[in-house]
Amino acid sequence: RRRPHQEDRPLKSRWSSRSSHITMGRILRLIVCCSIIWVNAASALEFTAERLVMKNGHRDKATLYCRADMWRIEHNTLGPVDVTIVRKDQGVIWLLMAHTKRFMTLPFDPQMGPTCQHDFTSGGRRDLIGREILQGRSTTVSKVTVREGTEDVTYYEWLADDVKVPLRVARKDGTWLVDYGNLHVTRLPTYLFELPLSYVPVDVP
Repeated sequence: RRRPHQEDRPLKSRWSSRSSHITMGRILRLIVCCSIIWVNAASALEFTAERLVMKNGHRDKATLYCRADMWRIEHNTLGPVDVTIVRKDQGVIWLLMAHTKRFMTLPFDPQMGPTCQHDFTSGGRRDLIGREILQGRSTTVSKVTVREGTEDVTYYEWLADDVKVPLRVARKDGTWLVDYGNLHVTRLPTYLFELPLSYVPVDVP
């Protein structure tokens, strides 16, 4: 299992000169496209997992550390941001850039994309499909239709029977999929969700 970064340990840099100019639009796209997390809201589990998101042919890999009201995403793909820390309890998102030891602060907005508390258990139609073994765990497979804006969107969900966390969620139209691998339920240290003391803030253009 991958060990979490210590705050006084340098993160692996994925910074490049091409990515040095960060705009609000690029940051918001990064959050929406790369930071979406799907966990049953009824679950108060703390866990870590390797997450794969596929959206319109784009693949994004990251390591996820999740609590009910805060989560940390260590991005494993090239980009200006190495770590995203979301603090729902404080209403903020911190974007950490390891190469320059800087961070950017954005307001948390549940409609903006990332959440550890998306709930498929209410407000939608659920049709049971069957059971399947996925990543060594028994899962219940369901077709779930939810209202998103002005349209009904249908997903397939593989919900782990033991920990009640979706190991896979996929849109029926094939445009989007999120997959959790190496999921481990464990107590997570608080420092994972705090700002490193050595980082300095930067202004959002």
